[in-house]
Amino acid sequence: MISLISPSEVKNPTSIAIGSFDGLHAGHRKLIKSVVEENQYTPTIASFWPHPREVLYRETRLRLDLPNEKLPILEDLGIEQLVLIPFDEELSKLSAEIFIRDILINQLQAKNISVGSNFKFGFKRSGDVNTIKNTLKDTDIKLKIIPILEDNEGRISSSRIRDLLEKSDLENAFKMLNRPYSFNGKVVKGKGIGKSIGWPTANLEIDGRKLLPGEGVYAAWTTIENSNQKIESVMNLGSQPTINPLLPSAVEVHLINKDIDLYGLHLSIEPVEKLRSQIKFKNMYQLSNQIKKDKNNALTIFKNKKK
Repeated sequence: MISLISPSEVKNPTSIAIGSFDGLHAGHRKLIKSVVEENQYTPTIASFWPHPREVLYRETRLRLDLPNEKLPILEDLGIEQLVLIPFDEELSKLSAEIFIRDILINQLQAKNISVGSNFKFGFKRSGDVNTIKNTLKDTDIKLKIIPILEDNEGRISSSRIRDLLEKSDLENAFKMLNRPYSFNGKVVKGKGIGKSIGWPTANLEIDGRKLLPGEGVYAAWTTIENSNQKIESVMNLGSQPTINPLLPSAVEVHLINKDIDLYGLHLSIEPVEKLRSQIKFKNMYQLSNQIKKDKNNALTIFKNKKK
């Protein structure tokens, strides 16, 4: 598997595209294909980390894919290097022309540069495809400008996918991503309340930079680390209104008809379909009965998905 590398570790010369590539959706894949086609050079993706808006505007940017999650996907698409360019105040002040010359040409030794037609970069986003054209005009470096990909709803973008996930519209998010959405977490100790009412759950610690779907109860596939088996599960994502409405949001997973000690292991969770919104029940008995219904509804969903 390819690994995350810094600009100083790059295998040169490169065929390269630059961007956040968050979600690696169909539009990104079109751009990546144009990079891989220039196979006489090392196919490379370069991304800024952290996201420029985090540094410049102190915005929290939740990611569809964290850098290490991108690696197996990029490898399958033919990319050999994912370069993380450290973004800070100093780099933000570089002009677009200096960025091209110092980083793309001199440091990354780009022989082919692929960008989307709406690509903006450099100090105050002053650079665009025309800037690149003008800077490369006396070189032998190839420039590929890839048109923005659209569907019936408009431009395919990471923002649209985020909106779909926040609305728990997993089906349409899947279509735009061209793959199921998933996230990973380590199982940590909980209060054991689920087990006490007959529904043991694994409590997950999730990287705070990862975007999660909207709150609710979901049918979900769970994969235990170092295993390829997908286990039918019910996931609760969000607060715990019946147990303690003041507790912070949590991710809890119940493996259906499985009794496995998961403490300390990493799980990969693939939400399939939202079962319901969260409800405050009068007592734990009512909560337990509802979880039983959730389990049966989830099993029906999994059965239909397999048909």
